[in-house]
Amino acid sequence: MPTLAITNFNIVVSVLGGWISLFGLVSYLCKENFYLSEALISLLAGVVVSPSAADLVRPLEYAGSVENVNTVTLYFSRLVLGVQLVLAGVQLPSRYLKKQWRPLSLLLGPIMAAMWLATSLLIWALVPNMSFLHALVVGSCVTPTDPVLSNVIVKGKFADHNVPKDLQQIIIAESGANDGLGYPFLFFALYLIKYTGDGGVAEDGGARVAMGMWFGETWGYVILLSIVYGAVIGWIAKELLHWAEERKYVDRESFLVFAISLALFIVGTCGMIGSDDVLACFIAGNVFTWDDWFRLETIDDSLQPTIDMLLNVSIFMWYGAVCPWDSFLHNDVIPIYRLITLGILVLLFRRLPWVFAIHKFVPQIEHVRQAIFVGFFGPVGVSAIFYLYITLEFLATMEVDGEPRADIANLGETVNVVVWFLAICSIVGGFILVVVF
Repeated sequence: MPTLAITNFNIVVSVLGGWISLFGLVSYLCKENFYLSEALISLLAGVVVSPSAADLVRPLEYAGSVENVNTVTLYFSRLVLGVQLVLAGVQLPSRYLKKQWRPLSLLLGPIMAAMWLATSLLIWALVPNMSFLHALVVGSCVTPTDPVLSNVIVKGKFADHNVPKDLQQIIIAESGANDGLGYPFLFFALYLIKYTGDGGVAEDGGARVAMGMWFGETWGYVILLSIVYGAVIGWIAKELLHWAEERKYVDRESFLVFAISLALFIVGTCGMIGSDDVLACFIAGNVFTWDDWFRLETIDDSLQPTIDMLLNVSIFMWYGAVCPWDSFLHNDVIPIYRLITLGILVLLFRRLPWVFAIHKFVPQIEHVRQAIFVGFFGPVGVSAIFYLYITLEFLATMEVDGEPRADIANLGETVNVVVWFLAICSIVGGFILVVVF
């Protein structure tokens, strides 16, 4: 006798396949007529099927514990960022980072630092009983602009009508590079907390050891090694593909998927050595198409945009299901009215004033309207969730007898609540930006 097999696997596959199919039927209408991104719609779909609503997707039941759910979310975010950043690097014209190093250095240097400090000051002011050092941790998680959400804005009908090509490219380049450069901001505060503590709590070494770790491990091992590794792997991959293509050893399908397999390889190998796989993927993508050959060969192909769409839909559905919605109202760190105020102020002051102040030094930003667009548009998304779980993973190493150290007792909850809420605000804010412009 046939029996029903309502297993978790069957339910998840049915929900994911059904949603992608349904969204596909109206995707053009949603994105081109109503300017609704797949990120926002998939996030809402994830909420609908989450344990808080229809209870079709149950992340906690699958993973077994909150810690395991966090680990799955971190690795899923790493995977999506890795693939997206290689594809972002491939999209840029030949030698783009070399040619546009001046405007990029402004956006990745003073602007990124100003975003970090401005966001941290807002968090410090609005989260009760929070030290500025702890606020720097939370602010660093939402400092990088997100390449996944950036792609949503700089592609399609809206971008074609409102965003010049050179402005699209500088947005892609900035969002790709600053993802990996979020590590120094984050670990500057985390190492100080670990080795000096807050309120006089100290762990072996003090500030001197903290700064030594920051310069040596974060800048040396994590950042510089990932740049070198990404460049070497990207160059070797380019040369190997050239060699195989010239001798007709590679078929078209393998040729098209090469950049995606390269991303998977870098994410895995960088993860094993503990370097910055996110930055390495972006650098590798740039070097891989340094001579513009691969980009021009695949410019009219639909495989990369298709993979891009599938990853976007999947991860934002997952985010909708795992987002701690209830904690926005019920937590021990910040009341909801302060959280809403923080979300609005971060959207307005995290990036807009600083980009507006220097926009005349960025040739791609030609007038005030574009400055406002680039300033308001600095999405908080997958990269913020990635850094959130990197932070929680690091804080877990500072436990004493299985409990969080006294000076960081509430920091984990604060990071979790604030970063998730700001990510949701940014996804909604991106839709508002498109409607207004």
